[in-house]
Amino acid sequence: MRNIFKSYDIRGIYPTEINKEIVYNVGRATVQYLRAGRIAIATDNRASSPELTMALTKGVTEAGADVVSLGLLSTPMLYFASARLGVGGAIMITASHNPGEYNGLKVCGKNAVPIGLSGGLADIRDIALAGNFSPATKSGSIKTHDIKNEYSAYIASFADLDGKNFRVITDTAHAMGVLELPILRGLNGISLVRSLYDTLEPPGTCPHEANPLKTDTLNELEVAVRELNADIGIAYDGDADRVGFVDEHGEPVPMDFITALLAEVLLAKNPGATILYDLRSSQSVKERIETLGGIAHECMVGHANIKKQMVAEGALFAGELTGHYYFSVAGYTAEMGTLPAILLMNLMAKTGKKLSELVASLRKYHHSGEINLHAKNIPELLKKVRECYCDGKLSELDGIKISYPDWWFSLRASNTEPLIRLNLEGNTRELMEAKKKEVLNLITN
Repeated sequence: MRNIFKSYDIRGIYPTEINKEIVYNVGRATVQYLRAGRIAIATDNRASSPELTMALTKGVTEAGADVVSLGLLSTPMLYFASARLGVGGAIMITASHNPGEYNGLKVCGKNAVPIGLSGGLADIRDIALAGNFSPATKSGSIKTHDIKNEYSAYIASFADLDGKNFRVITDTAHAMGVLELPILRGLNGISLVRSLYDTLEPPGTCPHEANPLKTDTLNELEVAVRELNADIGIAYDGDADRVGFVDEHGEPVPMDFITALLAEVLLAKNPGATILYDLRSSQSVKERIETLGGIAHECMVGHANIKKQMVAEGALFAGELTGHYYFSVAGYTAEMGTLPAILLMNLMAKTGKKLSELVASLRKYHHSGEINLHAKNIPELLKKVRECYCDGKLSELDGIKISYPDWWFSLRASNTEPLIRLNLEGNTRELMEAKKKEVLNLITN
C-alpha cells in the first residue's frame, strides 16, 4: 500500500488500494504525527467518500482528537476552515480530477500547511502501515460546522467590478466547483448566464473529466461562451482547487498567462511584492511581473513545494502551470477556488479590456506545451542532457532547466508516473520547433 502515498497526497483505487482500514490508520497516524487536539475533515462527492469519512473520523477520534466535521466542501473551503477554526490539522477526502474508482486524502497541518512526503507524510505513512499507534487516554468528540457562507463572503469581498457587468459561463463537471458557484451568483456585476453540469454527481457521470488542464475538456464551455456572447468561461477541476479560463472568443487561456494577469492585480495594491511562477512558465510571465515592479522568482512544481517556498520567501502569490493559484492572505497560504476568476474580472473592469486583449500582450514567445515521455533511467538521461547542453545556463531547482538567450527547455521527472516532462520555449515558432525536435531526438535516442 506504500504506492498510494504520493509526493503531495494519498491517492489510489477504491477499495483495492485505498479502503476504510487504510484510512482509519491514516487518521490515527495523522493525529499522532501532528499531536493535534482537533482535526477538521471534509469530503468530495465520490461514492466511496461517505464510508471513508466514517473510517477517518473513527481513526481520528480513537487517537484522542476531536473532529470538526465540515461535510461536503471544495478543497479551498477546507483550507479556509483550517485557518479560521484554529484546528491542529485538516484532511480532505478527495481524488481531485481522477476517475470515480479513485479516492484519496489531502493532509495539512495548522493554517493549511501542506503535508507532503518530504514534510511529514512519509512519517504518517510509516506509522499507519505499521499500525504503531500510541494509546489514547480518551476518545475525541465530533462536532459539525458549516464554513461555506463565511468562505463565500470572504472570497466575494475581493470583488471590485467598478460598475461593469460581465456575462459568465461556468463548467463544474458535476464536481465540487458546484459549491463555489453561489459566490458568483451573489455578486453584483456578474450574470451567470449558463452553468454547465452544476449539480453534484459521482465522478464519471459528466461527459468529460473535471480537469481544465486538458483543453479538450473545455470544448462545451468554449461553444457556450461563443453562442451566448459571454465575457469569460470558468472551468473547475474535481475538488475546485484548480481553475481554467476561456476568453470571449471561446479560446482557452494558457494557465501561466493567468499568473501574469493575477500578478498585475495584486501588485497594484501590493507594490514590490514577491510573486512565484512555475519554472515551466513562459518567459513573458517573469518579464511582466518585473515590469510591474514585482520580484519574480521561479518555483518548483507541486503545491507542497510551492507553499513552502512562498512562506520562506514571504511571497504574496504563486501560479502553477496546472491551474493552481496560491494566495498568502488571511493568515494562511493556499488555493482559493473562485478568487482567481474574481480578480481577473476586476482587471477587465479596471482596464476596460477583454480577456483576449489582456492576454495578447503576453503572447511574445512560442511554447511547446508540456510533452510527456516514458523514460527508464531518468537520472542518467538528465546527466546526458546536461552534458550535451553544457554551454547553457543551468538550473536544478526541479529537474533541470537550461536557458539560452533565445530559447530554453526544462526536463523533470513526474512525481506520480514513470515519465519525464519536457517544456520548451523559443523566441520564434521556427526556433521552438527546431529545438523541440533536437531535444526530443536526444531523449528518445
